[in-house]
Amino acid sequence: MFLHSVNLWNLAFYVFMVFLATLGLWDVFFGFEENKCSMSYMFEYPEYQKIELPKKLAKRYPAYELYLYGEGSYAEEHKILPLTGIPVLFLPGNAGSYKQVRSIGSIALRKAEDIDFKYHFDFFSVNFNEELVALYGGSLQKQTKFVHECIKTILKLYKGQEFAPKSVAIIGHSMGGLVARALLTLKNFKHDLINLLITQATPHVAPVMPLDRFITDFYTTVNNYWILNARHINLTTLSVAGGFRDYQVRSGLTFLPKLSHHTSALSVVSSAVPKTWVSTDHLSIVWCKQLQLTTVRAFFDLIDADTKQITQNSKKKLSVLSHHFIRHPSKHFEENPAIISDLTGTSMWVPVKVSKWTYVAYNESEKIYFTFPLENHRKIYTHVYCQSTMLDTNSWIFACINSTSMCQQGVDLSWKAELLPTIKFLTLRLQDYPSLSHLVVYVPSVHGSKFVVDCEFFKKETRFIQLPVTHLFSFGLSSRKVMLNTNGLYYNIELLNFGQIYQAFKINVVSKCSAVKEEITSIYKLHIPWSYEDSLTIAQAPSSTEISLKLHIAQPENDSHVALLKMYTSSDCRYEVTIKTSFSQILGQVVRFHGGALPAYVISNMLLTYRGQLYSLFSTGCCLEYATMLDKEAKPYKVDPFVIIIKFLLGYKWFKELWDVLLLPELDAIILTSQSMCFPLISLILFLFGTCTAYWSGLLSSASVRLLSSLWLALKRPSELPKDIKMISPDLPFLTIVLIIVSWTTCGALAILLSYVYYVFKVVHLQASLTTFKNSQPVNPKHSRRSEKKSNHHKDSSVHHLRLSANDAEDSLRMHSTVINLLTWIVFLSMPSLVYWLKNLRYYFKLNPDPCKPLAFILIPTMAVLGNTYTVSIKSSKLLKTASQFPLPLAVGVIAFGSAHLYRVPCFAFIPLLLHALCNFM
Repeated sequence: MFLHSVNLWNLAFYVFMVFLATLGLWDVFFGFEENKCSMSYMFEYPEYQKIELPKKLAKRYPAYELYLYGEGSYAEEHKILPLTGIPVLFLPGNAGSYKQVRSIGSIALRKAEDIDFKYHFDFFSVNFNEELVALYGGSLQKQTKFVHECIKTILKLYKGQEFAPKSVAIIGHSMGGLVARALLTLKNFKHDLINLLITQATPHVAPVMPLDRFITDFYTTVNNYWILNARHINLTTLSVAGGFRDYQVRSGLTFLPKLSHHTSALSVVSSAVPKTWVSTDHLSIVWCKQLQLTTVRAFFDLIDADTKQITQNSKKKLSVLSHHFIRHPSKHFEENPAIISDLTGTSMWVPVKVSKWTYVAYNESEKIYFTFPLENHRKIYTHVYCQSTMLDTNSWIFACINSTSMCQQGVDLSWKAELLPTIKFLTLRLQDYPSLSHLVVYVPSVHGSKFVVDCEFFKKETRFIQLPVTHLFSFGLSSRKVMLNTNGLYYNIELLNFGQIYQAFKINVVSKCSAVKEEITSIYKLHIPWSYEDSLTIAQAPSSTEISLKLHIAQPENDSHVALLKMYTSSDCRYEVTIKTSFSQILGQVVRFHGGALPAYVISNMLLTYRGQLYSLFSTGCCLEYATMLDKEAKPYKVDPFVIIIKFLLGYKWFKELWDVLLLPELDAIILTSQSMCFPLISLILFLFGTCTAYWSGLLSSASVRLLSSLWLALKRPSELPKDIKMISPDLPFLTIVLIIVSWTTCGALAILLSYVYYVFKVVHLQASLTTFKNSQPVNPKHSRRSEKKSNHHKDSSVHHLRLSANDAEDSLRMHSTVINLLTWIVFLSMPSLVYWLKNLRYYFKLNPDPCKPLAFILIPTMAVLGNTYTVSIKSSKLLKTASQFPLPLAVGVIAFGSAHLYRVPCFAFIPLLLHALCNFM
């Protein structure tokens, strides 16, 4: 019946939209590199020693605990407090376990053993009872206060020690990182209690799903505090994102804003972290061995030798983090590295005058300095590039100043080099170093190992190549290509016109090599200059390699940099680079950045459908099918233009002042624009996806009602249509009061769910009664029409005792179908707080604060009345015309104010339901 009300063209459209949504979802959940993280293992059995908290504190926070991590002999020794190390506190995130500290704790313990415990770290972890704080924000403030108490407790464990710490370092995973930032907002919190903050996959900018106002209020408080006090916050902060593998928290949300020149904040994607170079999912970021090794190395480099604690020098902290997480020169960190190095000894000096040079070192018995005179090369070339496959941490490239052939002292250029997985390299622009006379490459004596050193001089125009990206709407049918035929080691391809998050491309690099015996490795690096979200692809030549090109952060308006494809190649190969638009990845970007707004657009479509049904009932006395009315009424031009006009008018000062006087919240479209998240036509695309979702959810609910009614008829004797319509049955007031009490004493979402079950039961009962009535009627249609006329005549002649005909019952079921769809989404958006309440039921019987309680108080009696409402009882209502007009502005409002604040969506959805219920009484 539901499908019969939709024509084939509309059905084809809905199937096509499902296909597009599937492409986008596939790209988000499967369209990324395989997990290249190595698992971190414990060398000994992990132990978690529970730290005893003060009784008052334990009573105030019965669900929370503090643990100290340890293994083997370390765990045994530290069961007897106090402690002597450097404290680090790990904060788990949404549904996270305190045991997730074991990966970094174990690696740090092994590192301490390697240096005979000259320094060591004590890793603490907070047990938040695996609370679902991403779904319910009411406990975030409580977690923050508990962490404050934990920090004070931890520092007391070191009391009386010679090098007792005065602060702790914090590692926060997911929402744990936000809780750590929130510590600074507490009234009695001293900022110097935290010396370093590292967050892993923490959504700093905004919540992933703003499902209640407590989450958004918490975010507003934290971010506003950090913005307003940017110049006074001296906390060094590093935010690490997981990249495209992390589909739970997209990396764009993890980037800390650069608030002022005084801020000490770094944000980086794990795929860009030196010696890590992999994308991590939301959970593997805490156990990824490559990333944890990098983090532990940074921790040990941050130690002050005098205090045996983490340094208080902000400049050094930022330098260490930049060294390990941003740009690694393949040298151990030095706070003040020696720029001038001695180049003396019994080494051999070999002059090299060619522009392209390769040296294979194998079992070298003595040190060699290869010198490249720069004077003649400057006349022909603009750049010099050198690379080495020996990845040790010794200095390897120098420069002589005003020298003839050799120099006793040289400028150490190794600090300007950069590390990649298989090489370390240096690129210099010659005009930037006019005083340098020679470039010196150092080859140490090696025994049993083999490595290759290459250098070449080149002109910029031969290696810096521009490649404009294809148009967004080319759908991959056209491509652009560039050939690299200069036998170079390094190419810099500028990807012109690429800088928006809705752009997505596939780059195909084909390498063709001359006959070579050894394996050739090429590295392709996507470099995004306005954010640290680079990614590496390693390919064995000859080969055909596909690279995905899309962004986590859009290019800022005042940024003129160009995204680059840096290619570290072989001189024995030729390369062909092709770029074309990837339509599936564009859809993936739509889902990734705007998928969370879909419920608002679904509700908007349903409200327009609801409006059409109510108006049809008012004007014609009958109610059309849900699917038919959805096709007729759910049009984007009824919603989008109003939002666009409001956004335009808010650009005028007088309208903005009027808006503020009316105490209206900020338009969600303006918030998205400030986050560079506005796609062209994105609202139209989301509206069409919302129409499709509304259709299929309507089909599902209609089929579910019919299935349940069939089960009802199979289990119970056939029901009859009610003879007299009673808007308020005897048990209705009692049921309403009971559910309101349930809402007040336990959880509002639970009461909403129970009311929804009652409403569905009433609709299923009506469907079963109508099925029984139809099955009992004679086949003769004339007789059926005659009986309907008699029924209608009796109905019209009896105002006080309305009788329900089969036509009225069908009309009522059509209306109930739309109401069920609306209620289903309201219940769906209310469920997170119910899940949280059920999980913590052993600690708290009453959810406090409860985001759904105000909604429950209004929705419970509304659903109770609607469960006994029939179209025949509201046709003559004076309020029906008004009720049919309200859903249109509400459909606009839910897009304007609910797309980035999902907790507002139920408020827009229940208003027409309330008016519908009131039509029974007016």
